[in-house]
Amino acid sequence: MEPRTLGSSGLQVSPLGLGCMGMSQSFGTPPPRGEMITFVREAVERGVTFFDTAEVYGPFHNEELVGEALQPVRDDVVIATKFGFAFDEEGKQTGVSSRPDGIRAAVEGSLRRLRTDSIDLLYQHRVDPDVPIEDVAGTVGELIEAGKVRHFGMSEAGVGTIRRAHAVQPVTALQSEYSLFWREPEAEILPALAELGIGFVPFSPLGRGFLTGQLTADTQFGDGDIRATLPRFEREALEANLALVGLVRAVADRKGATVGQVALAWLLAQQPWIVPIPGTRRLERLDENLGSARVELTADDLAELDRASASVQVVGERYPEAMQRMIDR
Repeated sequence: MEPRTLGSSGLQVSPLGLGCMGMSQSFGTPPPRGEMITFVREAVERGVTFFDTAEVYGPFHNEELVGEALQPVRDDVVIATKFGFAFDEEGKQTGVSSRPDGIRAAVEGSLRRLRTDSIDLLYQHRVDPDVPIEDVAGTVGELIEAGKVRHFGMSEAGVGTIRRAHAVQPVTALQSEYSLFWREPEAEILPALAELGIGFVPFSPLGRGFLTGQLTADTQFGDGDIRATLPRFEREALEANLALVGLVRAVADRKGATVGQVALAWLLAQQPWIVPIPGTRRLERLDENLGSARVELTADDLAELDRASASVQVVGERYPEAMQRMIDR
């Protein structure tokens, strides 16, 4: 796969990365740790060089898994992790926090769990309204000068916050949700990133499985599956939203591809500095996702997909209200 560069930073990664959160949480009972370590190494063998984790995933377990899996090939891959949440004495996440001393402590913990001397891309996971973003960017800048971090990223940040941070410490990448299912970033975020030379890393590029074409109106989400709590996946909302899948399937059938491959190929076609990070725990799904890099969409195909997306009004918010309040706009 031809590598992509995240913005003007010079950070090169595979055109699709691997979101690792689901290996430890959010989508039912996680598979055995050893299986996931083998799976991550299989992803490397298939050409994936960009792996996304966070201290809050688990919490902490996901970084340990990713660190062990990638230690033998550390020099050949790019690891992204995140700070920005506070934890109680039992390790339970209690809210956002980006105090400078907390950032430094989080980085030390991540370095240890990831078994590395430097974090390639360090994101602020969520904007902390109680800490000036200039202080956050300055602290990460100090960590970059110390050699503990290579690049600064932000997640779910609004344009004004991005600009303020970028003026203190250049931002290499923004990570936020973006897909045919959720196109909000197109209005303000993507133009600002293009202007500033910042790469974009869409999470949930398949709408948390929605754009795989595998869900139906009768799909039941089991214990530990975050989708059971999300408004978009309530039965009536899911039934209404499936109209989009049918329209994407028409293009997929014509291209000899799957719905998921077309959805990812559409993202890749938007900008050369966009790098989606679909998450999966299955080799067959990984191979399917990576196959999207070979799907060629014509201008007519892209126009048809744009019309399809615009014709379906997505029903349901992205998150429950408490989680929605953590998003900086």
